[in-house]
Amino acid sequence: MLETMTKENFSELIDKGLTLVDFWAPWCGPCKMQLPIVEELSVELQDSIVIGKVNADEEPELSSKYGVMGLPTLILFKNGQPVEKLVGLQRKNSIIGKIQTHQ
Repeated sequence: MLETMTKENFSELIDKGLTLVDFWAPWCGPCKMQLPIVEELSVELQDSIVIGKVNADEEPELSSKYGVMGLPTLILFKNGQPVEKLVGLQRKNSIIGKIQTHQ
């Protein structure tokens, strides 16, 4: 299931093993193309990874903290620490490859 992440629940969600976070915005065209891929992954990988999304416009503190400069940006966290950052529209295979590298 795709989690909506805010500054209130972010730390709690990324502390649980492996977490993929999609930083997006409603006005971002590539973000709209990335979302269905992220949603698919959240269903397919629900037993092995937490997947969430952060609205960069509503959570500027999180975007700033993790150096999000372009959208979409996917950040993979392991035990609360960022281990991969993917900027721009990503194919499903490349996202899965990055996840498998850190499992």
